[in-house]
Formats: sequence, structure tokens, C-alpha cells
Amino acid sequence: MTVAALDVDTVRVGDALPPAVHFPTPGQLVRYSGAARDWSDIHFDPDHARKRGFPGVIVQGLLKAAFLGELVTDWAGSRSWVRRFATRYRGIDLPGDPLVCRGTVTSVERVLEECWIEIELWTENRNGGVTTTGEALVVVPGAGLS
Repeated sequence: MTVAALDVDTVRVGDALPPAVHFPTPGQLVRYSGAARDWSDIHFDPDHARKRGFPGVIVQGLLKAAFLGELVTDWAGSRSWVRRFATRYRGIDLPGDPLVCRGTVTSVERVLEECWIEIELWTENRNGGVTTTGEALVVVPGAGLS
């Protein structure tokens, strides 16, 4: 759900973005493999994934990054844009398991007539373990110097 505009006057360091929960399915992993041209068998062939030491097929790192990007853009709204975005993969996630996307505001700065908002991002598995980390810089143009 995309909000129309972010009220930068209410954003504070430490604010949590509303979490988003995804339940990736095997079918979604296959479709994502095709869209991303990621043909690694560990994402759609359970036998191959197990031979490689995984408990079964695993969620693509870039799909988890896409979920985190969606978290940011939904929170920031249509008037904002993402100037910088990066992720690092720290662990595996399995299809069918909940994948919780979270974020926290780490910096709010006025730069000319823009508001620059730094956000720390991460995904958590069903046990609360962090499997992906990242950060984003959101720019809200025309925020003024209030």
C-alpha cells in the first residue's frame, strides 16, 4: 500500500517502518528465476539444492532485496525517490516460511530544499534471525527548511 506523500516533519531517528511479511512460494521462486534470468538450480530444484547442502530450494537474495525495496518505497510514498539502496545476504530463507522485512530510520537531514532520510533494513526468518541486511537513502524533494 503506497502512501501519497511522506510527512517529513514527523519522521524521527529511531522510527520503525511498518513491517511487511512475505511468504515466498516455490512458484514465485520459479517465476522470479525467469524474470531475473537467475537459473541457479538451488532456487527451483529441491534435489539439486539438497545436494548443495541446503534443506531444499532457497529464496533468491535479489528477491529479498526486492521485498526490502518495496518496504522502503511503500513507506516513502510517491513523492519520494530512492537515491541509494544496498543489501548483503547473511543467511538463507525457505519458501513457505515467513520472511519479515523491517526498517528503522537512522538519519534525517535537510539538504537544500530536500529531506534526506537514511534507513537501516533487514529481513528476519521465522526464528527472528537476520538473513539480509541493507540500507537506503530516501530523498523527499521540496521538503523546505521548516
